[in-house]
Amino acid sequence: MKIYAHRGYSGMYPENTMLAFQKAAETGCDGIELDVQLTKDGTVVVIHDETVDRTTWGTGRVVDYTFEELRKLDASRLFGDKYGFCPIPSFEEYVSWAAGQNLVTNIELKTGVYYYEDLEKKTLELVRRYGLEDKVFYSSFNHMSLVRMKELAPDAFCGALVDRELGNAGYYCSQFGFQAYHPGIKDLTEEAVKGCREKDIAVNVWTINDMGALEKLYQWGCDGAFTNYPSICKSWIDSRKQGL
Repeated sequence: MKIYAHRGYSGMYPENTMLAFQKAAETGCDGIELDVQLTKDGTVVVIHDETVDRTTWGTGRVVDYTFEELRKLDASRLFGDKYGFCPIPSFEEYVSWAAGQNLVTNIELKTGVYYYEDLEKKTLELVRRYGLEDKVFYSSFNHMSLVRMKELAPDAFCGALVDRELGNAGYYCSQFGFQAYHPGIKDLTEEAVKGCREKDIAVNVWTINDMGALEKLYQWGCDGAFTNYPSICKSWIDSRKQGL
């Protein structure tokens, strides 16, 4: 079972910042999950919320800021002044760094609240520019974004994100050419995992921040876990491999 750092090492560092990604890489985790959106001037940026209010000292929607304006905001608000100024990264900044790392990246297309024009195309262009096609996969709560990504890149690995359990998820994903199902841990059942595996659909689950949930996913044969604490989860997985 793979361990993915959810928004980077977000349990200990400001989420979706280069600091959080670099610290996640140091844990030896298998990959990183991040979120992409578009600025007013069309730059692909890494941030989870559609507004900047929660993670920075600014206010308003991401889409109403130019990239230059967005870079002036400190994305470490939740940690006070512990880590100093942490800017919101451009996606290009991330992929240029990731190209030198032995990591897989789950790119969540944030088009469920505001549908950004050409976000899929611009994201894919940057992935291709840095030669990361085989080291990324895509997910979204807006499954039409995944359909669009498959139109642009038929071989793209895509996971259907859901915020509540979807009955017959394995069949659903197979019908639309999605290779993975990304449910939350709250409503997931062992039966759903089995149904996906019967259709050869991978199951990657969010957000796993306690050992009981991690062990349950491991026993059910899930493929991946997204966690805010990759160091702890990775250590546990490694111990199981060693039979400890």
